[in-house]
Amino acid sequence: MSKTVIREVILAKIEATYNTDPVPVEGTDAMLVGNASWAFEGVRMNERTAVRGTLGMLPQVYGGALKTVSFDAEVKGSGAAGTAPEIGPLLRACGLDETIVASTSVTYAPVSTGHESITIYYYQDGQRHILTGCRGNVSFSMEAGGIVKGSFTFTGHSVNQTDTALASPTYNALVPEPYLNAAFTIDGYSAAIAALSFDLGNQLAMPADVSAVDGYSDIQIVSRDVNGSFDPEMTTEAVEAWEANFRSGALMALAAGSFGSAGNIVSITMPEVYYREIAPGDRDGIRTYDISFGSVDVTTADSEVSIAFT
Repeated sequence: MSKTVIREVILAKIEATYNTDPVPVEGTDAMLVGNASWAFEGVRMNERTAVRGTLGMLPQVYGGALKTVSFDAEVKGSGAAGTAPEIGPLLRACGLDETIVASTSVTYAPVSTGHESITIYYYQDGQRHILTGCRGNVSFSMEAGGIVKGSFTFTGHSVNQTDTALASPTYNALVPEPYLNAAFTIDGYSAAIAALSFDLGNQLAMPADVSAVDGYSDIQIVSRDVNGSFDPEMTTEAVEAWEANFRSGALMALAAGSFGSAGNIVSITMPEVYYREIAPGDRDGIRTYDISFGSVDVTTADSEVSIAFT
């Protein structure tokens, strides 16, 4: 028997109707990802208790399951302003709405209704997993000089994997820009940071449904808690009121700064963040703060974060 090696391909496409496979194709729906994996989610195994003349157990009965797929993807533009990036469908299935301004920009921001879903084809060297009705969550990692990445996890409905030849995908050839020359600001102050991370904090509900083949109804995003952290160099309170803002619960604007070049510029903003925790830190002998924050939509609904590609 031949051995399998690690060769993997991910295809993903927005569904016109929830849980209906739109049949992603390798020429237009391939996602350049890394660290891909899958797992069962919500497996029901029913124990059978019986009084018998032995201490042994009866076989458990399988009662349905979902699947999750997780992977990292580069955050980059399409190469043309106003054209959605390769990861656009992934962002949309994480509860973000897509707004396109022709020849100008594509922007993603949260919505609380009408969440879209995707179908994912996950190829693993001779086998294919198909997950339909997928919705999920994403967190972002941004480090000075590094490639910005989104870590996605999707949950969907799935049947048995099948023996299928590996797809031959076509990826967007654009190279991602490093997180450099970006004017990071918090509360209007230009802070020197080494890293910023944030998470949409989506919570999924997977309600039971006896009429479904897998025993589960629509996978739904039922809440989100946009949160993150950054590590500014320490200053006096007169320069920037770090602790005073923490104690008062002040709402402040955070801008990760634009980085990249035309067709591949990424800009991330959060209009209303507040500090959840401040702790002292150290970066190469320089005093810093380790700050965790939450992002809210007190003034404008669904405005916790905006991710723009131009």
